[in-house]
Order: sequence, then structure tokens, then C-alpha cells
Amino acid sequence: MTTSSSERGVSLGMPELPAPAYPDDVRARLEADAREIVARYPDSRSALLPLLHLVQSEEGHVTRTGMQFCADVLGLTTAEVTAVATFYTMYRRRESGDYQVGVCTNTLCAVMGGDAIFEALQEYLGVGNGETTGDGKITLEHIECNAACDFAPVVMVNWEFFDNQTVQSAKRLVDDLRGGSTVSPTRGAPLCTFKDTARILAGFPDERPGAVEASGSAGPASLVGLRLARGEAAPARVVHPRDGGPHDEPQDRAVQEPQDRAVHEPSPTEHLSSHDAPQETSASDPAHPAGPAAEEGE
Repeated sequence: MTTSSSERGVSLGMPELPAPAYPDDVRARLEADAREIVARYPDSRSALLPLLHLVQSEEGHVTRTGMQFCADVLGLTTAEVTAVATFYTMYRRRESGDYQVGVCTNTLCAVMGGDAIFEALQEYLGVGNGETTGDGKITLEHIECNAACDFAPVVMVNWEFFDNQTVQSAKRLVDDLRGGSTVSPTRGAPLCTFKDTARILAGFPDERPGAVEASGSAGPASLVGLRLARGEAAPARVVHPRDGGPHDEPQDRAVQEPQDRAVHEPSPTEHLSSHDAPQETSASDPAHPAGPAAEEGE
């Protein structure tokens, strides 16, 4: 007895039908926006990234219709557009929620609690990575480094930062999002939906009252080094090793108690951190010079 290919679940590789067109009124509106975007660039194909954000703002993800629209506007093939849309993770390829909740699970955030937050939110929301809650409000995903390691662990919602998160604060965050509360990130304006965010990323202004003024910049922890370089803050105090510092004279620990030791005051030429102080190694000892580094396995 033989079975047909359809019964065996085998695809015959039939070509996909052309993408459906936008309704006339939607296409006319998008074409007007697209002309404004393309006019910003000397080479029209440079407008592809913001155009993909534009079509994403229409449906909440980049559809085949949206990619065909971009190809038509820029005179590209759909293959060229698809290659870009599938390369960048900021372009969604399937329906997603109003709020993209991304938990950083890269090294530092992970060890500071990011892994625990992501696992807890999956259980709390009842979704897996890249999945959307039944009410269409939240799409949860783990994401790579957000370049905010000094605020780890970090959660992002529609690309806005929520710093120093815990399992409890992350749960409150998603509850507020699902409940319709006004939610503001650690730095920046109150959140808008993912579609509205996509339109802003396409290069159109955020027209909400006070939104531009509320936009933030780097947080204080990120700016400490810059402030030090400008002389705007006093240098951090040195935390010395328990033996009183690398330059202290040897002392009889059995006779002298720790509180009787002289406090070592660093000179301007010393390292700011005792962890950076020169160590007694063969590399720094002229009597025992270090040889050339050996290749692994030698």
C-alpha cells in the first residue's frame, strides 16, 4: 500500500504565492512616509533599514507584504530585502506583543540574576522564549548584551532600559504592562507600544507631550570615568589588601594588632586600585625572567 506525499507530510516545494498588497489607503499613506524617509539619503537603498521599521510599525512585525513594499519603493529584489530583514533581530518575522520584554542573559547579567529573572518570567507568564502572552500584550525573549553592564541585571522593554532588576521587580513590571499602567524606564520617556516605537525608529518624531524632554542619557554609573577624566569628581579611595598595602614595612603580626598599623596613603604614581598593584611574578623579577609564551600543547 502506498501513501501520497500529502499524507506523508512531504512538501512538493511548490512556489509561494506573491505577497498580498496593502489596501490602497494604507499603501498611499506608507508611500508618503517612505518618500520622506528616502529623501534623507543620497543613495535610496540606504533607506532600507528605516523603511523596514516603517512597515513594522504598520503590522507589528515585518510581513512579506512589507518586504515587497520596501523592494518596490527602493527598486530592490525581495531577496535583497529579505536578507536584511532576517539578519537583524530588531525586525520581527511573526506577530508579537505590544511590549517586547527582553531579559539580558549574557555573562554579567546572567550571573547577577538575569538567568533567574528569565526563568521566573517564563513560568509567571506561561510562555517560552520568543512567545507572546494570550492577551497579546507581552512577547518575552532572552537577548544578548544591552551595553548596560554597570546596571546588571538589565531588562529592556521596547528597547528602553530597566536597570538593576530582580525577579520581583520584573514581575511587577510585566503586571503593570498587562494592566495598562503608565510605565517609565530607568532612563527615558514613558513606554509606548512596539508599533509606536518602530515608527520612531523609522525616523519620525515622538509627538507625545513631554516625551522628548523626558528622554534620558547614560546613567550615573556609566559616567563616573568621564567625570573623573574631567576632574569633576574626587578619585575613589584605595581599598588596600589586608596586610596594609604592598609598600608597608614588614611587621610582627603576633605583637602588633591590626588596628595599630599605619595607614598607607598612596602616592600619585601608585595604582588607584590595590588589585592593579604590581605582583611578584617571573615577568617582573629580573632574576627570573619570563621566557617566550609557549603555544598551547607544547
